[in-house]
Amino acid sequence: MTVDSSTVDPETAADPDRATQKLARPRKRRRGIKDTRGYRVFQVVNAIVLTGVVVVTLYPFLNIVARSLSDEAYIIAGEVTLLPRGFNTDTYALVMRDSLFWTNYRNTVVYTVVATLIAMVMTTCFAYVLSKKHLKGRTALIGVAVFTMFFNGGLIPNYVLISSLGMKNTIWAIVLPNAISVFNLLVMKAFFESLPVDLEEAAAVDGLNTYGILLRIVLPLSKAVIATMILFYAVSFWNSWFSAFLYMDRQDLLPVTVYLRNLIAGAVGAENVGAINEANEVQAEATLKSVTIVLTTLPILLVYPFVQRYFVSGVMLGAVKG
Repeated sequence: MTVDSSTVDPETAADPDRATQKLARPRKRRRGIKDTRGYRVFQVVNAIVLTGVVVVTLYPFLNIVARSLSDEAYIIAGEVTLLPRGFNTDTYALVMRDSLFWTNYRNTVVYTVVATLIAMVMTTCFAYVLSKKHLKGRTALIGVAVFTMFFNGGLIPNYVLISSLGMKNTIWAIVLPNAISVFNLLVMKAFFESLPVDLEEAAAVDGLNTYGILLRIVLPLSKAVIATMILFYAVSFWNSWFSAFLYMDRQDLLPVTVYLRNLIAGAVGAENVGAINEANEVQAEATLKSVTIVLTTLPILLVYPFVQRYFVSGVMLGAVKG
């Protein structure tokens, strides 16, 4: 077969590599594919709906922040929406002078850190065991875990159990009963099952035992799901108040969420609230609640952006099977 020399590019004839690159280069489409009318409508509706969700989500928090920085008179009159009125930070100083608030705040930090650490160790170990399909009794263990999602002993039996074990007024009454979330357990189990089995087999051939494989092979590959589970557990324990309300009798052992609950319920207030004259006590209470809410939620809001990038990948990696 002969090739017409008039159709050959002189540059490509002189440089064979350039000819190869030219053939491998994708051809540009002469006409772009236009979006259909239905797809454009979907994009507009989707943008409107998501914008509405963002507004509905942000408005209560921004309103609380504005109330915490506003003068009490404007709050009582209902004139505070998204921007502070009568800028005032006296209530922040009032709450921060309350020693009980900082004691409860410290308790919350300790409870959250210890509970999250224990929960991650137990959930990771249990999920790794359940991910092994050759494990005898695996189906029964999964069934027991799932059963606890829908059924439990009830409030009174749990209270009797905690009391009989001598865990009342201790940190263990908060961290141990909620050490494993079945939802988090199943997500981690699905993630571990998605990891290549060949990696673990190769590590076993190199002499690693089960614990070595978990610590040196599996966990380094599971940073995304671990960060996600830490976020789930930390937020859950930070916001939890009922366990402490039920099992703690001493004010100095309560977390800050119970302090906030009592404040909102009108049971207690900052110990220095009496420093405000009686005419302003009712007005000060409105700002006091807002300030406490802001100070309680602030740490989680500061931590979340650093973990958020792992959030979607951590959940989806173990949730979608191809």
